[in-house]
This record gives sequence, structure tokens and C-alpha cells, in this order.
Amino acid sequence: MFIALYFFSFFAILTIKNRKKLFYSPTPKKNYSISIVIPCYNEGSTIKGNLNALLAQDYPNLKKIIVVDDCSTDNSFKIIKDFAKKHPKIMIVQTPKNTGNAAGAKNYGASFVKTELIGFSDADSYPAKDAISKMVGFFNEEQMAAVTSFVPIRNRNASYLSKIQSLEYMFMGFFRKLLDFIDSVYVTNGPLSIYRKSIFDKIGGFDEESITEDIEITWHMLSKDYKTAMSLGARVSTEAPTKIKPWFNQRTRWGLGGLQAIAKYKEMFFKKGLFGAFILPFVSLTIILSLFTFLFSVYLFTKSIITSTMITIKSTAYNAPIFKFANFNYHPSILIFYLIVLFIASMTMYNYILKKTNHEDKASIKRFFNMLFYLLIYGTLYPIVWFKSIYRYIVKDNKW
Repeated sequence: MFIALYFFSFFAILTIKNRKKLFYSPTPKKNYSISIVIPCYNEGSTIKGNLNALLAQDYPNLKKIIVVDDCSTDNSFKIIKDFAKKHPKIMIVQTPKNTGNAAGAKNYGASFVKTELIGFSDADSYPAKDAISKMVGFFNEEQMAAVTSFVPIRNRNASYLSKIQSLEYMFMGFFRKLLDFIDSVYVTNGPLSIYRKSIFDKIGGFDEESITEDIEITWHMLSKDYKTAMSLGARVSTEAPTKIKPWFNQRTRWGLGGLQAIAKYKEMFFKKGLFGAFILPFVSLTIILSLFTFLFSVYLFTKSIITSTMITIKSTAYNAPIFKFANFNYHPSILIFYLIVLFIASMTMYNYILKKTNHEDKASIKRFFNMLFYLLIYGTLYPIVWFKSIYRYIVKDNKW
């Protein structure tokens, strides 16, 4: 409870202190040249939307859009090839053989890039018209290695699961921006992130052994004392899983990638710099507390059920009343008070986030119950994902 209240206060203070700079995007000091690489594997249904969104960008010095077909088994390559004939800015390349992960396709596409900046976008992600314009100005700082975007969900009304994820993505993106104010953006997302090409090449690009290359490359850059940032105004919509199984597989993959990154950079714990002093401990502590809280909650719930069952059985056997008002506790634990405070504070902050990020749903009873479900049910059960991720890490199941 202390840690929960501490981190809530920590993020609340960051919000209050930086509320006027949340959507600030620096004006570029030069007209940085940029190319965008799109890894593609069986994305025939979404790739046109991604390409149209990139072609519509208002940034004047977008030189090339390079689509890397990773030996798709559908009609993706033909669709892109036909599309590229009408748009000279689009370049289509195909990997010699399927690389098996996004990192391989991204690195292959990066070899064709000669511009100052290199961006990567997922084939099912649609950047807003001004997304790139609101990101490039952060590269005015010489040590800036990567800038990432803010990702809302496009298909949030497809199912209740995607609706809950739409709230999650809003909160996740907002808190990531808060970490930007203390130089601690620890993941550059797949929907759209931009890197300084010279630094990207210097560190060797993406690690093709990592199942979440976007986390690993960010940590690699931070470990070399480079900076990362986030533009909350650069919106890039994406599609979220609408069913439990694809969602669970996606999240266990994210969790596995996080565990791989922690293991790879474990030697830097509590070393100099924010990466070792804050980011590594923060991410690790979040995982540990999530697992501990879940297990402890299961223990308390199980204990309560067993106790209630035994009392009921004994009361029935002795023909005694099962419930007595005299046994009711009129002086609950102080923890109940703290829980109520934390709950009200969290709901208040979540409403603030949805308002600031222009979430389309207006404040309503329906949205209140969706937030309630997210906070009490979704958040409580989410640690189950970590158990599967840990299992996959132990057995070395690194399949995409």
C-alpha cells in the first residue's frame, strides 16, 4: 500500500509540475531527412491504410517509405508492388528468406536507408497527418537517439476486450510521457518510432534474438547514455486483439521480451545513470509487486472461502446461527481507508488522463463502469500473463 501510494504521488507530482508541457513538441532546427521502414508479413488487409497515412504526412522531408515483405504467404507483396507503381516515394523490398521476427525485417529494410533519421511503423498502424512533424524536433538535442509516439486503439468498439484495452493504452501512453520528463522513456513502440540513423547503426540496429526488439533497442541506447523521448501529440492508431487468446499471446510475448531485456542488462542494476538507477529497478519492481500482490490476494481470498465454509459447516452441525451482528467488525483496518483513498485518487487521475488525451467517449456511467472493471478486474487478473511469460523464459520458448 505504501509503494502504491508512493508511486501515485510520484506520477501526480510529475503531472502537476509538467501539465503545461504535456503536448509540447520542439520546432525542428533543421529540415531533417527521414525514411520510414515498414516490416510486413501477411498484412494485405491493413498495409494500404498504413501507406496512405504515411503518404499523407505533412512533414516535407520524408524521402522514402520502404516496405519490407518478409516472404509473406498471402498477397501482401503483390498489393504493395502494385501500390508502389503509383507512388514513387514507396520502395518495396523482399527478404531472401523469412526472418521469423520483426527485428530481422526491420534490420534488412534499414540497410537501404541513407537519411539522417530512420523511422519504423507497423503495417496495421495509421499515423495522424502531423505525427512525424511532432516528433522530429526532439532530435535538436545531439544525444537524442529515439523518439516514440502516442498510440490509441482504432478498433476499440470491436469487442469489450478492445474497449478495455483502449483505456489501458491511454493510461499507458500518458504515464510514458510523464517518464519522459525524467529522461526515462524505456520503450519505443512499434506503431511509430524514429531513431537517429547514425546511433542506430552504431549500436548495431535491432537485436534479432529479442522477441520485443522495441524494448531491447531502447534499453541498449539508454545503457550507452543516449536519450529517448516521447511526443504525446504524435498520435498513431493501431488495432488491438479482440479475443482473449490473441491478447494473451501478445501480452506473454511482451512479458517475455521484458524478462529477456532485464536478464541482458542485469549487470547495470544500480550503476550510474538513470537507466541503472531508476529504469531497471522500476520495471523489475513493477513485475515483482504485480506477482506478489496477485499471489497474496489469492491467498487471502482462498483463506476467506475456507474459513467461511468451515464456520457454515460447524454452525449447521450445531444448529447455531451462521451470522451474528455481534461478530461484525465496526472498526475495519486502516488499510481499508487507504484503499478507498487510492481508489478515488486513481479514478480521478484516470478521468483526467482521458480528458487530456481526447478520448472520444464522453464521461458517462458506462465509462465509469468500464474504468472500474479495468482497475479492479483487468488489473487484478493481468499478473496471470507474467506466469506464462516466466514459464516461456525458463523453457526458452522464444517463438513469435
